[in-house]
Amino acid sequence: MKREIKMTLAVVGVSAGLAVFAPSPALAHCDTMNGPVIPEAKAALEKGDVTPVLKWVKEDKEEEIKAAFAQAVAVRAKGPEAKELADKYFLETLVRLHRAGEGAPYTGIKDEPVEPIVAMADKALADGSADEMVKKISAHVANAIQEKFKKAMEAKKNKDKSVEAGREFVEAYVIYVHYVEGIHIAIMSAGGHGHADASTAGHAEKAEPKEHAH
Repeated sequence: MKREIKMTLAVVGVSAGLAVFAPSPALAHCDTMNGPVIPEAKAALEKGDVTPVLKWVKEDKEEEIKAAFAQAVAVRAKGPEAKELADKYFLETLVRLHRAGEGAPYTGIKDEPVEPIVAMADKALADGSADEMVKKISAHVANAIQEKFKKAMEAKKNKDKSVEAGREFVEAYVIYVHYVEGIHIAIMSAGGHGHADASTAGHAEKAEPKEHAH
């Protein structure tokens, strides 16, 4: 049961339990070809101006990315093959430094679709309104809470009929309570980019009442 509870909290803490959008374990998409970083970096290379991509790295990495950009621009002018290698070098450097700035590991550039929930967040920014996204997320979270609440209520009716029935209630109760707690933690904590940061994890541990730990 402990493993199931921890998994529930992890999902809630990272994505507020948005299973309806089929999220992967890490929602960050800045290391994908379809994310916001790489298209902007490619445009910067074509224009020969590094300025638009400097925002994607921390200030202490600015000089490093400027140097990598200058190298890439010089090499890519030597022919198609050199251009391809230079672009790959710069893109990998930029994504690696960007990920490092968020405390996330660099595992290479991925050519895969952006997660639906992330695409929704990007679309909200592009549209200039978060109303539709908030509506969908709120509806899903409300449905998820209701589902877990109903299971706990049903189990509660029979909790004193047998030890096994009592255990079924406890399991449903713990999952229900931790789900609600996890949503509260996600709302109150400042999470990282597609990752729960150390402070969030600390809050989650502190927020778990001893009587709920099983």
